[in-house]
Amino acid sequence: MAVTMGTSWVESANDGDTDFPLQNLPLGIFSTADLDRRVGVAIGDYVLDLHSCFEQGLLGSPSASLLKAYTSHTLNILMSGGRKAVKPLRARLKEMLSAEAASELRDEVEKLLHSSSEVTMHLPAEIGDYTDFYASLYHATNVGRLFRPDNPLLPNYKYIPIGYHGRASSIVLSGAQIKRPRGQMKAPDAEHPVFATSRLLDYELEAGFFISEGNQLGTDIPLDKAEAHIFGLCLVNDWSARDMQAWEYQPLGPFLAKNFATTISPWVVTMEALEPFRVPAFERSAYDPQPLPYLDSTSNSQQGGIDLTLEVWLSSQRMREAKLEPVRLSKGNARDLYWTLAQMLTHHASNGCNLRPGDLLASGTVSGPSRESVGCLLEMTRRGAEPIELPGGEQRRFLEDGDEIILRGYCQREGYPRIGFGECRGTIVPAS
Repeated sequence: MAVTMGTSWVESANDGDTDFPLQNLPLGIFSTADLDRRVGVAIGDYVLDLHSCFEQGLLGSPSASLLKAYTSHTLNILMSGGRKAVKPLRARLKEMLSAEAASELRDEVEKLLHSSSEVTMHLPAEIGDYTDFYASLYHATNVGRLFRPDNPLLPNYKYIPIGYHGRASSIVLSGAQIKRPRGQMKAPDAEHPVFATSRLLDYELEAGFFISEGNQLGTDIPLDKAEAHIFGLCLVNDWSARDMQAWEYQPLGPFLAKNFATTISPWVVTMEALEPFRVPAFERSAYDPQPLPYLDSTSNSQQGGIDLTLEVWLSSQRMREAKLEPVRLSKGNARDLYWTLAQMLTHHASNGCNLRPGDLLASGTVSGPSRESVGCLLEMTRRGAEPIELPGGEQRRFLEDGDEIILRGYCQREGYPRIGFGECRGTIVPAS
């Protein structure tokens, strides 16, 4: 093939539909039948073994901390080095994988590639803490209208990035089965609650981001420095049992209705790879209050958003048996988030809360202004009142056993290669 700037000698990385071109190079943790867990880089249809790259002397002479990072079984050490550790690594990886690489270098690197079909992916980090936000105005308004038609938004929503502390121990990787939860719930017309299997099981389409450098307990993170503490993004499905949630969420918010499982995608797309797709923050109405000073800055307003397309696909068990392709339920965009990633992070640390490398923060359900762009079935079906039609004649108000939900995300812009996130999958299995 012709040698052109921005292409790779890995042919599949030059496919216009690939998630992982030379300009992406997301990081993750993989293993093979012969290799224990180690750091890998996605390139086209392959995974490059970063551990072996180091052992073969392809990464130069890194510092002691980077040596540990390249040979670790999680990304936490590399994350702790911050974006200053990622920049030179990405530059060297581009040299190694570029179509302009010398043939001798290419031959060395090619030996360290593994087909994506032959690797097992693992959680990218040891996630110490997980916080989920509620950053979509459209989602908050849509849900609020279902329960409070005359006053959908609570008074604090436009002043403060709302969040809740999730359960890190139940975060699972894409592909894991999701057991339908059991819990306490109360029907509106019932006198007493019951303990039963959830019937109103839902997905939530979210963008997640990992913390790189943390902050010491008792210190804050100013808004204009917040993104220096973000290592990269992944896809998040914060599964939700709506019947349990409706009964338990007052007065302290989500609990057992959400902490039974959260699925994330395996690859972490770095902030550097997303730079060409930065956009202004959500444009607030002239009637909305301005953010308080600690949540407001010119740079955040001008480029705090990310033009990240997010899609939800569903494949039912009956569809798979009939060999029908998954159907797309919605298509939204992270640029519609009312609060930016930096604002969420800054608010999280504003009281002196110490964030640590590998902590996961998530946006909450990403929804847009139309029914086709909402990020959960609660909104899409109006709490089950307006079921959706699936290929083959099925209807869905909420998820049924055997349903597989597939989240996909990508950034696309004229003149730039498509930067994808891979997939975030989960299949519902019956309660035991």
